[in-house]
Order: sequence, then structure tokens, then C-alpha cells
Amino acid sequence: MTEAYRTVYRSGTGEIEEKKSRFIASVSLAESEEEAQAFIESVRKKYWDARHNCWAFVTGPDHGIMRCSDDGEPQGTAGRPMLDVLTGEKLYNICVVVTRYFGGTLLGTGGLVRAYSRAVQEGLKNSLLIEKKAGRRVRVCCDYNTMGKVQYQAAQNGIALLDTQYADTVEMVLLVPEREIDYVTKLLTEATNARASLYVESPVWFAAVEKEILLFDH
Repeated sequence: MTEAYRTVYRSGTGEIEEKKSRFIASVSLAESEEEAQAFIESVRKKYWDARHNCWAFVTGPDHGIMRCSDDGEPQGTAGRPMLDVLTGEKLYNICVVVTRYFGGTLLGTGGLVRAYSRAVQEGLKNSLLIEKKAGRRVRVCCDYNTMGKVQYQAAQNGIALLDTQYADTVEMVLLVPEREIDYVTKLLTEATNARASLYVESPVWFAAVEKEILLFDH
């Protein structure tokens, strides 16, 4: 199981100009090949009068589907450099389309590669990118005297506290990265002298988005 990956949370656009040619990068989340193709078609319709709408995406199960297109530009000068930017940034479930309005001056092979790469980078800069991590909710049930020890260990180890319910006992829900499950459960068991009951729940994905913890299905 992949423990973490970077993706796009909020779509964005970026534009550069090179020798009077305009390069407009449109970035979107794409969690399947169908979503990527739908986004590509929507950009083509939006910029129907452009000479080129080149694209690249990385998506699919285990992020194993990678596609790109030069859309009429010389082979290898657009789609592949765009894809290289995405993979170089370790981005997944993402699609980018770079629209070119020709400015009348040929850029040459190297110029095109640089322009399409820069356009993607500009689009990414204007998007909100996040790192999704694999984790688990861990429910901790304990008495009021033990609650403080659990809260202290969670704070000391950077473990997010999602919820706390107060009744005859206290029930806390912690969000623990997948790789730290064994360590955290052992830590809390020892810190509370086994007076806390721990319940590890099904896997979940999470990310810190603008100082808020958000949960995702995948």
C-alpha cells in the first residue's frame, strides 16, 4: 500500500509567454482515465480556437496510468516534458492541459520543451497541492484520570485528535499514520498502564489543508 502521495486539491491555471506565443496551463484532479479525458475535452472546448491543446496525466490504480499528447507539436516537445514535470514532482491523480496560441515565431525543439515545462510549473504554482497520507482512526476509551496521558502522548508525537466524547468514560478518536500504528498503540498502552482500550479502525487517507485535517476515501 502506498503510504503517501502528492496530488491536486484545488485546480488552477497559469500562463507564460514566449516570443509572442501564449501557453496556458490548466490543472485538475483526475482520479481515473475517464476523468482525465473529460477534463481534456472541456479545455479543448474552452480554447477551441487555439492551435494546440497538449496534455499529460497520471492516474489510475496505484497511479499506473500515464498518458501524454503533443497534439500536433513536434514529437516529444510538449506532452512528454509536461509528463516529466508531473512525475518529477511526484504528483498523481492529476491532469494538465497546456493550450498554445501561436505567436508567429517558431521556438525550435528546445524552446518548445522549455515553454511547455514552464507552463506546467506555472499552473502547478497557482494550484493547491497536498500530500495525502495513509492512516487509521484509532478510538481510545479510558477513564477521566487516564485522559490526560493520552492527550499528552498524542501532542508530543504529532498525532491529530479528531474528536472527544465525554460520558461515564472518555472516548477519543486519533488519526494515526499507517506506518506509526504499531508504535502508537504500544506507546499508549504503556503510557496508560493498559488502562486505555484501543480500537484500530479501517484505513483512511488524510491531508493537512490550510491548517485543517481533511479525510478522504482514497
